[in-house]
Amino acid sequence: MTHLPAFMTWSWAWLIVAAFLAGVLNAVAGGGSFLSFPAMLGTGMLPVQANATNTVALWPGQLTSIAAYREDIRKNPHLVVPMALAGLLGGTAGALVLLHTPQTTFLHLVPWLLLFAATIFALSGPVSRWMERRRGSLVHGDRKPHRMLVFLCTIVVCFYIGYFGAGAGFLIITLLSLFGYQDMNEINALKVVATSMANGIAFLLFVFGGWVEWRYCLLAMVACAIGGYTSARFARLIPQPVLRGLVIAIGFGMSAWFFWKK
Repeated sequence: MTHLPAFMTWSWAWLIVAAFLAGVLNAVAGGGSFLSFPAMLGTGMLPVQANATNTVALWPGQLTSIAAYREDIRKNPHLVVPMALAGLLGGTAGALVLLHTPQTTFLHLVPWLLLFAATIFALSGPVSRWMERRRGSLVHGDRKPHRMLVFLCTIVVCFYIGYFGAGAGFLIITLLSLFGYQDMNEINALKVVATSMANGIAFLLFVFGGWVEWRYCLLAMVACAIGGYTSARFARLIPQPVLRGLVIAIGFGMSAWFFWKK
């Protein structure tokens, strides 16, 4: 009877499934890290390496979003560079702090980070509806965005992206909406610029710093890409509220699991 190599355990199968589902969720609802990051930890990787490997595995899928939003990105040339710079600065700081966080400290932070991210995601629906009503009550041009304040606040959010990142995209959407931006396509375009740069610089720091477990990373990257590619069918079959409810349940469930294991 043929046996699998010793290093290939059940955790490999779970990582493939989790990364595939993460690709699907990221494409249609967000929140894929709630599955892929715990799956990385399940392989036996140290916590910081697991987070770094997860970031590297998921980043290529995020990068392609820039091409999809290129027309909307051109509509805000005065803010694209500040948002990109904020992503670089915040992402660099967050990634460096992560790499200097002791493994045991980060492991103790994991359930709190997952809880924070799940709470952000759970609030995104009600807050989005509130922002939609707010946009409807504003007259376009009544309020000029404060670019410097947007820039500084984005650095703070991108610090979180470089450090952990789950759910941070919604924070940027909320931030831009509160500062008076009303077109959701333009908001999403600016969000993609900031998050791609923040995760991109973290990607480079993690790769060149030797923090990536490549055998798991490449496996997850391929599975995630396949999941993202096939997500259109899932998006048509499953209503968005059901998908969002599933992501929220996974997020809080994973947080509870890590609290229980502490």
